[in-house]
Amino acid sequence: MSHPVLTGSQLRAGIWEFAVTCTATPDLIASHEGQVLPDLRCTKGTGPDRWQCSLPVPAAILNDGLQTIVIRSADGITIGSLAILSGAALADDIRAEIGLLRCELDLLKAAFRQQHHRKTD
Repeated sequence: MSHPVLTGSQLRAGIWEFAVTCTATPDLIASHEGQVLPDLRCTKGTGPDRWQCSLPVPAAILNDGLQTIVIRSADGITIGSLAILSGAALADDIRAEIGLLRCELDLLKAAFRQQHHRKTD
């Protein structure tokens, strides 16, 4: 038996949709922080050995910081994951990154002006 391979995914309207390629009906487990998530569904896709799977993301797991949902085959092999980053932690990270980018831009502007000033003298 070949292991399932997650071949593409998207999160839309709170539902994680992904495609799986495997020769038999995929036996998959979705989990968050070690807890199995309900309602993972897989249906036959349009191509050979292709399955379309969907998992409603439970609102209860959406909290500040990084939340990761992991998809494993029944024998415990991880085939994919979905990371969701939200809340105050995200805002702080973005503000810090923007602050660093501004500092770097100021350094580049100063170096450019200094170089340009030398050429005009």
